[in-house]
Amino acid sequence: MQVPESEVRRLVREAVDRALGPEAAPAAATRAPAPRQVPDERRVAIGSDHGGYELKRVLARLLEEDLGWAVQDCGTHSREAVDYPDLAAAVAREVASGRCSRGIVVDAAGIGSTMAANKVAGVRCALCHDDATVLNARRHNDANVLALGALVVHRGAAARMVRLFLTTAFEGGRHERRVRKIMDLERGAAGAGG
Repeated sequence: MQVPESEVRRLVREAVDRALGPEAAPAAATRAPAPRQVPDERRVAIGSDHGGYELKRVLARLLEEDLGWAVQDCGTHSREAVDYPDLAAAVAREVASGRCSRGIVVDAAGIGSTMAANKVAGVRCALCHDDATVLNARRHNDANVLALGALVVHRGAAARMVRLFLTTAFEGGRHERRVRKIMDLERGAAGAGG
């Protein structure tokens, strides 16, 4: 069986990234693919503070090159210190506006970015640490923004969690009523308790 060269390059790139980090990958293996048109439902906003910058770079490349999603990079673009609420809010606004169907925020622990993103109406940001929390966030809570802590999850786990976040469907049913109650809370609707 002949394996396509692109698949071999992808596997080598992933192995090198896991072992040595993204800067160690050979130039030919990390060359950006030709631009392609991506439907709006496959657009993801991603952002991080300085604590999540390296993981954000790895995930942005995974999203574009391996998963075929268009990426709206909301920053930061260096390791210089920035305020996580600014970047989390930028991602949340892209999702709330409909310009992106999903969002990902990364800081050192993920907690502050989760809090900031959830202040934007229409956003349901879930801080996840493993596959089980990602699956629950999508299936039961219809989370549209994923928060990750760069000091909490390693690159391999983060990549797996992003894949799950983008491919797991909301189950609806009894969960639909509960998600509506969450959204009612942000609108200050009466009867949202219970």
